[in-house]
Amino acid sequence: MELSTTFSALGDPTRLAIVSQLAGGRASVSELAEPFEMSQQAISKHIGVLCRAGLVRQTRQGRVRSCELVREPLDEATAWIEAKQAEWTARFDRLDAYLKSTQGAPSDD
Repeated sequence: MELSTTFSALGDPTRLAIVSQLAGGRASVSELAEPFEMSQQAISKHIGVLCRAGLVRQTRQGRVRSCELVREPLDEATAWIEAKQAEWTARFDRLDAYLKSTQGAPSDD
């Protein structure tokens, strides 16, 4: 799955909250819907987005649909963020070193 799909799915506060709930373990759709003031159908649509993004896997046992978190896309997103953070830190360190080296240098005024 592409990172953009993962980040897009996580960009909605409701879906992000659902992922946070599932980080604690498997839950039924009705359990996931409890904290929200929206219909179970609306929650099911959010879960569908998370499933298509590969972040959630649904199973059915009788009439109960359960969801579980799929961690691999989150691990990929975390690895990307950490790599970018290292890159940005290195750039800021170089900028800081450059600015320090130019302090006190005569100006061209």
